[in-house]
Amino acid sequence: SIIRRQRQELKLLIAELKDRDRELNDMVAVHERHIQAWEDDRQKILTLAEQCSLLASELNERNAVVKSLSKKLRLLESQHNDSKTTLESTQRKFKELTKKVSDSSVHCQALEEKNQSLHCSILELSAKTGQLQAREQELLTMLQLKDKALIETTDQITEVTSKFKTLEGALRAAKLEEFSRSREHQDLKVTLSDILFQINKMKDVLSEKMKESSKHQEEISHLKQENGCLRSELILAVEEAQRKDQLYQFAKSKQVRIEKELSSLRQVCMKQQRDLHFLHINLDSSDDSRQ
Repeated sequence: SIIRRQRQELKLLIAELKDRDRELNDMVAVHERHIQAWEDDRQKILTLAEQCSLLASELNERNAVVKSLSKKLRLLESQHNDSKTTLESTQRKFKELTKKVSDSSVHCQALEEKNQSLHCSILELSAKTGQLQAREQELLTMLQLKDKALIETTDQITEVTSKFKTLEGALRAAKLEEFSRSREHQDLKVTLSDILFQINKMKDVLSEKMKESSKHQEEISHLKQENGCLRSELILAVEEAQRKDQLYQFAKSKQVRIEKELSSLRQVCMKQQRDLHFLHINLDSSDDSRQ
């Protein structure tokens, strides 16, 4: 009975040992599964750490890009302000140039009208001088005819005196006629000298008018040149204002693009920060689980 009892106890012990062995095998399998899961988690953590380092480097690069873009943005803002001030100054210059061009055009028109009136007066004076020259020519021809007639009469008188000494009355009459004709000749000479004086005076006036007209012509040409220069300056100022406006538009569009890119980068940075926060939480939880 003792041997049977011991055998039963041994059987119970053996059954209990088998149960313990099965439990140990199950525990070993569970432990191996835990070790495999821990190794998988470790590999995941390593990959996540590599990803974190890559993301950190990428974040640093993005931060550097954001800093450079912010510097560019400040530079563009300063350029925008400078272009705005230059645009305002060019607009003021453009207004001043338009006013100056209008004033010069008005002055040029007035000078052209004055030149036209002077040209008309010069034409009138030239016509008067032509008339006076014609009158002078007529008087000269008349004087020549009178001299010729006087010579003929003196010849006739000498011939009559030589032939007809008895005709003293006729001789006196001829002498009176000669005296009247000489007096008329003197009067004609006086009128001729007056006409010549008037002609010289008109020539002086005409030369002064011609000088004044040439001065006005030179002034008009100078004003035309100045007007052309002002128009070219105005065209250049307009082109410069248009170019500055285009540069301002380009800078504005570039600023809009940079702002869009900055907003997208901010969103990406926020997403990456959220992912990093999530990864830190996962790392903390994994460390807790490993402990």
